[in-house]
Amino acid sequence: MPDRATPVMEYTSTFLDEAAIHSALARAAAPDHALISDVLAKAAVLKGLTMEEAAVLLNATEPHSVEAIFAAARDAKKTIYGSRIVLFAPLYLSNFCVNNCLYCGFRVDNKDLARVALDKAEIEEETRILLKQGHKRVLLVTGQTPKYSSLDYIEMAVKAVYSMHGPADSRIRRINVNAAPMSVEDFKRLKSFGIGTYQCFQETYHRETYRVMHPSGPKASYDWRVTAMHRALEAGIDDVGIGALFGLYDHRFETLATIMHAQALDKTFNIGPHTVSIPRLEPALNAPAAMNPPARVGDDDMKLIVAVLRLALPYTGIILSTREAPELRDEMIRLGVSQISAGSRTNPGGYKDAESNDECTEQFVVADTRNMDQIINALVKMGMVPSMCTACYRLGRTGERFMEEAKSGHIHTYCLPNAILTFKEYLMDFASPQTKTDGEKTIREQVAAMAETPLKHSLVDRLERIEKGERDLYF
Repeated sequence: MPDRATPVMEYTSTFLDEAAIHSALARAAAPDHALISDVLAKAAVLKGLTMEEAAVLLNATEPHSVEAIFAAARDAKKTIYGSRIVLFAPLYLSNFCVNNCLYCGFRVDNKDLARVALDKAEIEEETRILLKQGHKRVLLVTGQTPKYSSLDYIEMAVKAVYSMHGPADSRIRRINVNAAPMSVEDFKRLKSFGIGTYQCFQETYHRETYRVMHPSGPKASYDWRVTAMHRALEAGIDDVGIGALFGLYDHRFETLATIMHAQALDKTFNIGPHTVSIPRLEPALNAPAAMNPPARVGDDDMKLIVAVLRLALPYTGIILSTREAPELRDEMIRLGVSQISAGSRTNPGGYKDAESNDECTEQFVVADTRNMDQIINALVKMGMVPSMCTACYRLGRTGERFMEEAKSGHIHTYCLPNAILTFKEYLMDFASPQTKTDGEKTIREQVAAMAETPLKHSLVDRLERIEKGERDLYF
């Protein structure tokens, strides 16, 4: 089955230079603390790092050097993102798939998987549940089949999600889509649905490992997949999300390849990826690579991956899923993660049947099983401001414009106030009594710490308007 509208490749994969990555790692082997300090001094100006500089940090092993990297990453995270953390929920549409990826429970050879594809009414029901939990941002996820990953099916799903109303007339305000690579023309149609970010993960950037892990199906084409974001950006989707699945090959290689991919997009389009995701292999039904990862990645490795990505790509969002346990998620948030999923279900229809979530329909096992309110309360106790903000996307602050405002620091004018406004909505409409008490205290402290400007006074006014029943206020 073809995975593209035409056999002509619009772009090539030559930007991904495996030899250069291996060479950088070899040259940076066993770096001393002085070299690491030099790299961190450059990172401190928040202009990013070269692949060679990132390789130095990834090869750090001495505890004092690793802690210096972590400290630099924490500083960068605080400077750029402050105390904000964005929340979203994945909504799995279908687990039908024609690919045979050895790490995925949805693989076509998994005969024990109960195959499910949601229809319009079922998508609406899942959306109602997410709205009742307080979600405003959703990531649609589907396997790859002619029927259940077609643009017609995705369009139906997007319209169904956007059409739903929840408590206090709440709605999903932003839909991101994780789907198979497309042609430029198909990406143009996808953009017309009103989506936000388009996500597609390379899984592994190592070509030979990719070949082994994808023995059959359209996903077996490394080149078509690795150039997907070039076609998406050409089509006008100016927010794209990339990522590697850690555990398939050397995590240092995958991190440098991710940086190389991001910098190639920035060089070609003057727009790097809006987000980088960092999933790690977790057990999945009848998925041999998931049950026995070829290149296991430890918790300390994951923390270093986050820290290096934050320093190398300072203005790129880092997404962490519920694959990771709560304690590790909290640590990685401090190191650089800026978006997290909350209360996730990784099977179609999983939110409706949350109490009996059956692993025989899941893509992988979830480690953080806390619900939305529990995660929000934990974030507040960490000193964070949970955010469901979608203002930038709705006001056109995306792509190149977003990067310009982010790098100039002007984006901070909007980010914290918008985060506070969406958090206030959550507290008014969905929070448990304890979360509401703790959250209101956080908002008072955040507002009190702001400089006395017209913006602060406008924020206070809008918070009062939310108290009186208005919703969806933003800057």
